[in-house]
Amino acid sequence: MLEFRDVHKAYPTPQGPLTVLEGIDLQLSAGESLALMGESGCGKSTLLHLAAGLDLPEAGEVVIAGQAISALEDPARARLRRDSLGLVFQQFHLVPSLNVGDNLRLQARLAGRENPEWSAHLMERLGLAGLERRYPEQLSGGQQQRLAIGRALAPRPALLLADEPTGNLDETSAAEVLDLLLSLVNEAGSALLLVTHSPQVAAPLDRCLRLTHGKLGPVATSDLREASRR
Repeated sequence: MLEFRDVHKAYPTPQGPLTVLEGIDLQLSAGESLALMGESGCGKSTLLHLAAGLDLPEAGEVVIAGQAISALEDPARARLRRDSLGLVFQQFHLVPSLNVGDNLRLQARLAGRENPEWSAHLMERLGLAGLERRYPEQLSGGQQQRLAIGRALAPRPALLLADEPTGNLDETSAAEVLDLLLSLVNEAGSALLLVTHSPQVAAPLDRCLRLTHGKLGPVATSDLREASRR
């Protein structure tokens, strides 16, 4: 579903190029969940932007759903995101002029894959049933994040990319949103790449990798569980 092949990424600075990713190799299979951990500023969001086709590597290749993104022009990458990817960010990015129901269905409509039964199921599971006519500003932070998750999953994307999806929530709301996210990803049959700094968030996923000094290394599940209990 997602593959990084010897990916390098650097950004120009007055002192010269700043290497963020150095020789990244990564594979994520259909239906698998993977947590990406690392300190702030280590390049986690850069890696996620590459996985979404929002940026291109300096060297190496990123393959999404069997397509090498470097071979695609901007419109083709946009179609690939629309057809194959769901995106959830720490900032909710809801459309303030659309009500809850229309926000949830937006991505599915753009992809031409709206399913009223699945949308209604998402509304119910996310605790938003009965709130369809409200607007984002009338929701709590936890409700807004659940709505953002529902919007991303409404088209049943092959791959869901989530960047610190519980980072703006209190501990109780974060735990509830994470449980819902993982459950609904499983129902949708999507693969999941989730960026987080939290062992508690990473522990339930199938695998975890840590990004350090531009390179990826494995994190043992036992280490995550131990850290999450501290």
